[in-house]
Amino acid sequence: MPQGQPTVVPDDGLTTRQRRNRALVMVHTGVGKGKSTAAFGMALRAWNQGWPIGVFQFVKSAKWRVGEENALKALGETGKGGTVVWNKMGEGWSWIQREVAEGEQTHEDKAREGWEQVKRDLAEERYKFYVLDEFAYLLHWGWIDTAEVVEVLRNRPGQQHVVITGRNAPQELMDFADLVTDMSKVKHPMDAGQKGQRGIEW
Repeated sequence: MPQGQPTVVPDDGLTTRQRRNRALVMVHTGVGKGKSTAAFGMALRAWNQGWPIGVFQFVKSAKWRVGEENALKALGETGKGGTVVWNKMGEGWSWIQREVAEGEQTHEDKAREGWEQVKRDLAEERYKFYVLDEFAYLLHWGWIDTAEVVEVLRNRPGQQHVVITGRNAPQELMDFADLVTDMSKVKHPMDAGQKGQRGIEW
């Protein structure tokens, strides 16, 4: 299988093997469809390598059942690849307005709580592959400080890969990340008035 040849060899004192095995921070952003789908595809590769996987689904409702959740959980239970833990950290899209009862957590509170859990897991090296799904929205909205996120990721111990998805990823995060993919939209069924459907959107 071709592994590609880098066009640049940095003078960083690392061997080719050390550089190849360096843990990565990856960002999937942009207005096009496929950001989360691509991240979950990478999680499948991580599962195949036997890596423990932590998925942190931000913003989307805890009631939202995506196909990738069922598939990855089932794979994680086979004992043939890595384990899979799926964490739902959100209550729903921020533009779905509803009354918050006294003492009840807001969307922002739940997002911050989720980020605190991610920080704990990184510190404990709980997983080798993290999917922070829709996490870029929280940085864009200012719910979580981008500088703090970059600092935590920069100082994470061990061999922990992190992929972050969501539109409008802040420039500071993209500058720090090792891999950034911008999903652009050329055409979408919604442009012709077609809503999402089973097997394609979920």
